[in-house]
Amino acid sequence: MRASSSLVSPPRIGLHCRNAPLLRPVLFVRPFCTEIAEGCLGSGSKRRARGPVMAGKKASEGAKQEGKYKHTVDLPKTTFGLRANAVVREPEIQKLWEDHHVFKRVADRNTGGSFVLHDGPPYANGSLHMGHALNKILKDIINRYKLLLNYKVSFVPGWDCHGLPIELKVLQSMDEDTRRELKPLKLRQKAAKFAKDTVNIQMKSFKRFGVWADWDRPYLTLSPEYEAAQIEVFGQMALRGYIYRGRKPVHWSPSSCTALAEAELEYPEGHISRSIYATFKITSAPPPSCHMLEEFFPELCLAIWTTTPWTIPANAAVAVNAKLEYVVAEVHHALEEATISEKKQTKAGRFLKISERKPFVIVASELVPMLESKWGVKLVVKKAFLGSTLENCRYVHPLNGKECPVVLGGDYITTESGTGLVHTAPGHGQEDYITGLKYGLPIVSPVDDEGRFTEEAGEFNGLEVLGAGNAAVVKCLDEQLSLVLEEPYKHKYPYDWRTKKPTIFRATEQWFASVDGFRQLAMDAINKVTWIPAQAENRIIAMTSSRSDWCISRQRTWGVPIPVFYHVHSKEPLISEETIAHVKAVVSKKGSDAWWYMSTEELLPHKYQNNASEYYKGTDTMDVWFDSGSSWAAVLGKRDGLHFPADLYLEGTDQHRGWFQSSLLTSIATTGNAPYSCVITHGFVLDEKGMKMSKSLGNVVDPDIVINGGKNSKDQPGYGADVLRLWVSSVDYTGDVLIGPQILRQMSETYRKLRGTLRFLLSNLHDWKTENSVPYDDLPKIDKFALYQLENVVKTIQDGYELYQFYKIYQIIQRFAIVDLSNFYLDVAKDRLYVGGSASFTRRSCQTVLAAHLLSIVRLIAPILPHLAEDVWQNLPFEYITGDGSIGKFVFELKWPVPNESWLRMPADDVDLWKTILELRSEVNKVLENARAGKLIGSSLEAKVYLHASDGDVTCRLQELCTAGNEADALHRIFITSQVEVLNSPNTELVTSVPYTGNYTDQRTGEIWIGVSQADGLKCERCWNYEPQVGSFADHPTLCARCYDVINMQPLPAAAGIS
Repeated sequence: MRASSSLVSPPRIGLHCRNAPLLRPVLFVRPFCTEIAEGCLGSGSKRRARGPVMAGKKASEGAKQEGKYKHTVDLPKTTFGLRANAVVREPEIQKLWEDHHVFKRVADRNTGGSFVLHDGPPYANGSLHMGHALNKILKDIINRYKLLLNYKVSFVPGWDCHGLPIELKVLQSMDEDTRRELKPLKLRQKAAKFAKDTVNIQMKSFKRFGVWADWDRPYLTLSPEYEAAQIEVFGQMALRGYIYRGRKPVHWSPSSCTALAEAELEYPEGHISRSIYATFKITSAPPPSCHMLEEFFPELCLAIWTTTPWTIPANAAVAVNAKLEYVVAEVHHALEEATISEKKQTKAGRFLKISERKPFVIVASELVPMLESKWGVKLVVKKAFLGSTLENCRYVHPLNGKECPVVLGGDYITTESGTGLVHTAPGHGQEDYITGLKYGLPIVSPVDDEGRFTEEAGEFNGLEVLGAGNAAVVKCLDEQLSLVLEEPYKHKYPYDWRTKKPTIFRATEQWFASVDGFRQLAMDAINKVTWIPAQAENRIIAMTSSRSDWCISRQRTWGVPIPVFYHVHSKEPLISEETIAHVKAVVSKKGSDAWWYMSTEELLPHKYQNNASEYYKGTDTMDVWFDSGSSWAAVLGKRDGLHFPADLYLEGTDQHRGWFQSSLLTSIATTGNAPYSCVITHGFVLDEKGMKMSKSLGNVVDPDIVINGGKNSKDQPGYGADVLRLWVSSVDYTGDVLIGPQILRQMSETYRKLRGTLRFLLSNLHDWKTENSVPYDDLPKIDKFALYQLENVVKTIQDGYELYQFYKIYQIIQRFAIVDLSNFYLDVAKDRLYVGGSASFTRRSCQTVLAAHLLSIVRLIAPILPHLAEDVWQNLPFEYITGDGSIGKFVFELKWPVPNESWLRMPADDVDLWKTILELRSEVNKVLENARAGKLIGSSLEAKVYLHASDGDVTCRLQELCTAGNEADALHRIFITSQVEVLNSPNTELVTSVPYTGNYTDQRTGEIWIGVSQADGLKCERCWNYEPQVGSFADHPTLCARCYDVINMQPLPAAAGIS
């Protein structure tokens, strides 16, 4: 059947367009281009018929053309480039957005509710890495999707600008003499400049990623208004009783000379400590313990094990578990030193070498076998008892001779390692500190800021506790006959995450936030937040429920001051509603530098100024996690267009102990509410082998090089931001993700194919006018099926965006736009698009479907690939009118595709039929390939296909397609062959004469026999189809009937080429 070319102007389907002139923004002028890459579409098989296309290509190349019909073919035309040229093109598109304020323009015009994704501030210290790229691009994908959903999106980027790393960078840039003479205010000025310079560098990179944000008004934690809001949060917590000053052990970094919070620590594998077993001699025991133990005096000792011998000078007690069983064991048969030292560098102490006595040791009963093996001795058990029996026994300190008590500790005393007795130094451990408070033990910490022993440590004064001091303590214990054994111990140990050097526990005067005061409120709030992935909730619960009080003070210069004054004599802190309000007002106007250059009198409120001489201002600064953890107050609570709580926080999984938690704690303590409604966490970025990136390994993937290319363009090509963004969408970010050269090449190839699909759509709509749209009810069935598939894809992709599962979107787009659409619908469509006649019904129905696909796909990909989507839009060959009646000048002025339920109402039988046709087509292609390989045919248009179905109903449905009322639904057009014949019954003679056959079997259809032979008739010069009618028309003897009708009913178009 031939399609009618006589059309009445039909109504439009779901497209708002008009013919008024469009003043489109122009990026740059390209010469008019008619080229289209065939390789980007279809299966790429040699069997495919590409007659008119190849003829057009030859014409564009200047080859001599035979035939007079080449100019009647409607070849694709577009100004949209085949190659992205992203290194040049993307910055041009970004400039277009910036010049026209597109982000603000779209957000302001949107009429929906507000959406606030609150940006976690990256640290202003160095260039961006791939983790930054993953994080910011994920945020941008979400924000751009919300824009398309008509939300008023506000995204304020932030930077963390205070803290030790910046201070160290400034100090490292100076020589030693300059550092000695450096005043605090000068250091702060230099640190501020360094931070602001870094912000500008990082901001430029973020923009190049294609991230939309309020770049003109970012939040910086060093800005006066931010610092003032932070001081207000501190004041509110202090006035509620959640802030206190105390002397207790904290993580201390000798390399940084400051206290650290848990979030500032890392625990690398492979740390080796110098562990020792030592004995402390018991001097007395209370009744009735004395009666039970007196027979073992004076050789009775407590055996302890520690991995920090340097803490022995601060020992104040030995703790036991009241519920564990302990024994008195006599030490027999010490081995020779040479034998013991063979065991992993183990060294025996003098305690085991005194042969003239047999000492007694108290250890946990369960650990006797292990200790016998490790010490190389026989432990003969003499008596057993519960740990509670030992309480209030007294022993002599092996270094200073003082008497100390045995105390009862908690469940932290186990038999997993050691001796079951714990050397307790309340100044150097959290559990020790708690036990010390219970017994009123002295909190001794004879260590200075640089990690050296003080005079309080006596003979060890001036030695580094993690070096020579440790060795000196071990040596002294051995001289006092207390050392049993020394051995290396490999374990995880806290390191300063900035200097990468080990830390210590050290009791100092610090400011703390008492988490116990609001812990339950925080736990309740966590349950009300949506956590993605769901298991993230368990992690934040575990960290919040078990965390100790938060040490918020730091002994550094570059930070927000803790706004507290101290009495000159009593040292009592002065902190009140008036002092906080006054300091906040000063800082909001002058910045926190005022704390350093203004006098105490000026910083105190009026009521205290007459007594200013009695006070001095503190020098501690706040933990940077308190800085960033106050961002909800400084940003969400202060900026127009934002709201509290934020709709979403999105950061790396390490922020459960960092920003997520500090934000939660400050917000709960002051407002009673969590600062976020939903929290998304992503994993770390690793190389292609799953290894952590490291400069020393040479496996670092730099996002700037990925986008712009490296020095060697062959090894490090510039892929552009969209390829990087496509990678972000392709990974399941809820776990660790991989990236490397091979993965980027795969992403680039996927991008190239998607661009080719979009280019095909654009180029075949070059002459389309929306008034020529074909109403849905009049569309051929193949076109209805294409719209049915499209609508399902739109719904599925929207589900992916709503659930933040972008990798599913990537998979769907890859499968639909690049594979399914190109390999079937677009492949089949070429015939009617190119040679069906410019004004034919089938061409216009196809263009109607192509336009629907283009307008949908460009919006589906826009959040992920905004540069590609905008590039397509700027080359759109027709106008698009938005819902408010204005011309859509930019792709984000469109809204998300409106659901079209009519496209989904395609009868189920028809859907099943087309699914069957697709599967049958694949089997037919296999037989055609065999025929081509056997030299029976060249292109598929030289073939005739025979079909016979065992099911009569299936035969009828197939015959209906053979005699379809329009050529679009005809089976031979779908198979891209010249003829298809459906047999009512198997003709034995015919079946045996067909040279190439195959079978398709399905439960729905039964068996369908497939045969392929040479096509009947002659080859049409114009469309290359074979038909018996060729030669029947005297004035056009080389044309088929369809082409004859086209030539007679449309004027010859202007010459068009293709390359």
